[in-house]
Amino acid sequence: MKVIHIPCLEDNYAYLVIDEKTKQGLVVDPVEPEKVISAAKEHGVDLKLVLTTHHHWDHAGGNEKIKELVPGIKVYGGSIDNVKGCTNKVENGDKLSLGDGISILSLHTPCHTKGHISYYLTGEEGEDPAVFTGDTLFVAGCGKFFEGTAEQMYQSLCVTLASLPKPTQVYCGHEYTVKNLQFAQTVEPDNAKISQKLSWAQQQRQSGLPTIPSTIETELEINPFMRADLPEVQEKVGCKSPVEALREIRQRKDNWKG
Repeated sequence: MKVIHIPCLEDNYAYLVIDEKTKQGLVVDPVEPEKVISAAKEHGVDLKLVLTTHHHWDHAGGNEKIKELVPGIKVYGGSIDNVKGCTNKVENGDKLSLGDGISILSLHTPCHTKGHISYYLTGEEGEDPAVFTGDTLFVAGCGKFFEGTAEQMYQSLCVTLASLPKPTQVYCGHEYTVKNLQFAQTVEPDNAKISQKLSWAQQQRQSGLPTIPSTIETELEINPFMRADLPEVQEKVGCKSPVEALREIRQRKDNWKG
């Protein structure tokens, strides 16, 4: 399983995922379809599927166009998310496949939108799995609670995604890492792993390189939202439960001027 970053708009990523045996490909959130098709041609890939994480235009806005450009392509999206151009609706636990070697599991991760889906991909034995988290989980952050509650985000981040294997590669929808880590330092100023990751992320961006993917293991070390169930993090934000802490951290981030 090979994953290609495709920078879109100001700070979005679409991702081209290739089954290297069959040269079949899928794309996650192809908001700029021409860029995606160009990348597919460059790698000699036959595009079969679109995986849409949620209905916001900067993720689903290219679906209709890609259907015109690639006749017969299937467009998957959450069953309750009203995804533009969707041809196949998915629910939590639905399974898909690409080529010979890639299995896809749909995970309902609501809060940013009601029907947000993250896609968990496994390839050949020995390859690290990958999860495409859209705007639910970012490197060191999470999406705004536009359509859901802190309880839902806790379930999505700290139960559903946190239970994936630790080496799982995390591919999110936006390049927000530097700002997220700067904010994370305000929550846990003594967390050395956050400081180390921030230095690395700043170097990556100065070199014009992405800070993505992360891993589930890394997120559990640096992401204040995924660490909300730790007593020491709750104490730092003056809360007594994980959900309360998650809500408080999100409110602080929404008001942070960093």
